Amino acid sequence: MKNLVIALAAFSLLAACKNENEKKDNSAVQQSTNEQVVNVYTHRHYEPDQEIFNKFEEKTGIKVKVVNASADELIQKMKMEGKQSPADVLITVDAGRLSRAKELGLLQSIDSEILENTVPLHLQDVDNQWFGLTKRARIIAYAKDRVKPEELSTYEDLVNKKWKGKILVRSSSNIYNQSLMASIIANDGEEAAKKWAEGMVANMARSPKGSDRDQVKAVVAGEGDLAIVNSYYIGKMLNSPDPEEVKAANQIGLFFPNQNDRGTHINVSGAGVAKYAPNKENAILFIEYLISEDAQNIFTNANYEYPVLESVAPVQDIKNWGDFKEDNLGLNKLGEHNKKAVLIFDEAGWK
Repeated sequence: MKNLVIALAAFSLLAACKNENEKKDNSAVQQSTNEQVVNVYTHRHYEPDQEIFNKFEEKTGIKVKVVNASADELIQKMKMEGKQSPADVLITVDAGRLSRAKELGLLQSIDSEILENTVPLHLQDVDNQWFGLTKRARIIAYAKDRVKPEELSTYEDLVNKKWKGKILVRSSSNIYNQSLMASIIANDGEEAAKKWAEGMVANMARSPKGSDRDQVKAVVAGEGDLAIVNSYYIGKMLNSPDPEEVKAANQIGLFFPNQNDRGTHINVSGAGVAKYAPNKENAILFIEYLISEDAQNIFTNANYEYPVLESVAPVQDIKNWGDFKEDNLGLNKLGEHNKKAVLIFDEAGWK
């Protein structure tokens, strides 16, 4: 009997400890459940973005959890995760990629008067599945010692025989070039776009390779006289810790094409709410914050991008380039014509 009493007492003690541990575990789960978070899958790899995320956390108390990878990797990850994906927000660069995410069913339409009324109409998805955060122009960088700006005019004029052997540009696999081609298809038609691609290939100084920065360096090195680049790369080179990049950027001039007709091709970095976002309201608040004056000032001051918020002035380096007319083509068109753009590149032999 004595042993039985001891055994029962020990069992009671174990049960009490188990109950107490279960209470602690349940409390921890409840605390985790109550934590306000937004899970951000982002292709942008710029340090200033983290400053923006930190400011959002301070302002709202919502913790920003970041997964950083290439656009293709993030899109594939979201496809594989399906309904179990923790992603709340997808951020990537180029409307072509945003459109691809939409086509794959990875984003959802949202209601936000702030986003709809603040982001210019041509810089947002027609179904409210993504919104532009920053702008960048696809411009012509030219050798100041060999080219006069009055010799330049439009993207279309780059096929002029006077530029034979003088044009430097990235590969056709680059989404920036695919979107530029898509804009030409939308504005000029497929036949004109085919002739443009063929003329560009005929005028190339070398087989396409390298980044936009590499095109600028190649102009300075005398490999060609003209390069097609994104505007913000010039700002980054002018302020680079590498003195060679600064030197190269100061030796080229910038030209904004098509100022007498449709305007210069514009693209964006942008964001959308993930299809199965577990924290949808936080996701919307987060994207709304990204177009606030605080965030827009950081985008332009630190990364030399054009703000989408009209009340925010571009950083001084951008102001020095002057005002320009931008193409107001709805950026959904870049996604719609992407496959055709790739096909035209292939047919023209644009590697």
